[in-house]
Amino acid sequence: MRGDGVIDVAEVLRRNQLLSALDQSEMAELLGLGHLVQYDPDTLIFDKGDPGDCLYAILKGQVGIHTSSEDGKMMILNFLDPGEVLGEIALIDGKPRTAGATALRPTELFRIDRAAFIPFLERHPRLAIRLLGVLCERLRWVSEGIEDAVFHDVPRRLAKKLLQLAEAYGQPTPAGVRITQAVSQENLASMLGVTREMVNKSLKALKTANAITYTKGFLVVTNLDLVRDMAGEAVRPHDKL
Repeated sequence: MRGDGVIDVAEVLRRNQLLSALDQSEMAELLGLGHLVQYDPDTLIFDKGDPGDCLYAILKGQVGIHTSSEDGKMMILNFLDPGEVLGEIALIDGKPRTAGATALRPTELFRIDRAAFIPFLERHPRLAIRLLGVLCERLRWVSEGIEDAVFHDVPRRLAKKLLQLAEAYGQPTPAGVRITQAVSQENLASMLGVTREMVNKSLKALKTANAITYTKGFLVVTNLDLVRDMAGEAVRPHDKL
C-alpha cells in the first residue's frame, strides 16, 4: 500500500510464491495483461464447475475457497489473503473449476485471462517451472487432507487444523497464540467435513485440557505442545506458553 492509499499491485504480487521471482520487466509485462476487479463481502467470485478462464491474485480483502456436494452440503477448503493466487489449476488445463471462491470481506483482485496468461508462460519457461512446484505442493496438500479424513479421528484432525490456523493467523499474546481469523464452530465443522456437534465436543476437550481458550470470540492456543501432541506432530522446543 502506497502512502496515498493506492495499492501497489506489483508489491502485493511479489508476496506470492509463484510470482516473487519475476524481474522488473517481467512484472511490468504481467501487469499489462490484467485488470482490477472488486467484490463486496459474501459475493461469489466463481463457482465449482465454472469455466477455468482466468487467474486471480488477491490485492486486498479475503477469499474463501469451498466445495459442495450434490445435496448442497458445503465444505470450506481454505482462506486466502492478499498476495495469494487462486484459479491456477483450472487456468492451466482450461477445464471447469474444481472449487468455488467467495469474497469474505471487501475484496480487490487482479484478474488475468487464460488467453493472455498461457502465452506469458510460454515466453517465460522459468515461471512455468515454478508453477509446477506450486501445483505439486497443492497436490500434496490435497493428499494429506484425504489421508486425514480416512485414517484420523475428529480430535486429531481438529488439532491439526488449529495448528494450521495458528501458523497462518497466529498473534502472540500473554495468554497464548491468538488466532486472528474468526472461525466459528460451523466453519471448523465445514473445514473438517463433520458435524458441529463433533467439533463442539472436541473443542470442549481441548478447553478442559487447558490447550485452548476463547478471548473476545477468538480462539487462543494456550499450549502448543499439547495441541501438537494431539495432532500427532513433533513438539517443538519452547512451544508451551
